Amino acid sequence: MDFIPAAIEAYALAHTSAESPLLAQLNRETHAKVLQSRMLSGHLQGRLLSLFSTMLRPRRILEIGTYTGYSALCLAEGLTEDGILTTIDVNEELESFVRSFFDQSPLGHKIDFRIANAATLIPTLNETFDLVFIDADKLNYGLYYDLVFDKVRPGGVIIADNVLWSGKIVQSDKRIDKDTQALLDFNQKLHNDPRVSNVLLPVRDGLLIVWKH
Repeated sequence: MDFIPAAIEAYALAHTSAESPLLAQLNRETHAKVLQSRMLSGHLQGRLLSLFSTMLRPRRILEIGTYTGYSALCLAEGLTEDGILTTIDVNEELESFVRSFFDQSPLGHKIDFRIANAATLIPTLNETFDLVFIDADKLNYGLYYDLVFDKVRPGGVIIADNVLWSGKIVQSDKRIDKDTQALLDFNQKLHNDPRVSNVLLPVRDGLLIVWKH
């Protein structure tokens, strides 16, 4: 589903700060070389993630779901001087591709890239996070939220991607697939959580922004 007319989206992109040359290269190469390139955050969402991070000035960021590293590089732009972004992904096949771009970035030394199962790794992280970005397997969104919540400081932010799921979350068809049902449950769970304030933005495939009280 196209949430915004193409002309409006083009106008928005034209009036959004440019991606860096490295991010533009990563954007191109992901679309040319990697399967499921629509998973890439892309220019508009990437600048939004960078802006959120820059406003928060986080010392610790956790990203669940690296893909080709575009969103990690965007989020890392807002880190404090001594800040670290930990990003987790299970896809070993993309590891060398991702690391090649992290190595080219002046922010690469601030990125701790782990190939691991997030559900197993997160409980072992003895960190307090200022910002968490969830962009991994949809069936486990609720689990990831529960695992990270106590590790997020009061006043910290959790962002979840793909929460509109190409519009499937509002389909009237009763044949709802497991991923769509998981996202419906996740969105409602966060909306009902009295410990947070939240807003769902119809940017790209939907971003749910959560502020911990």
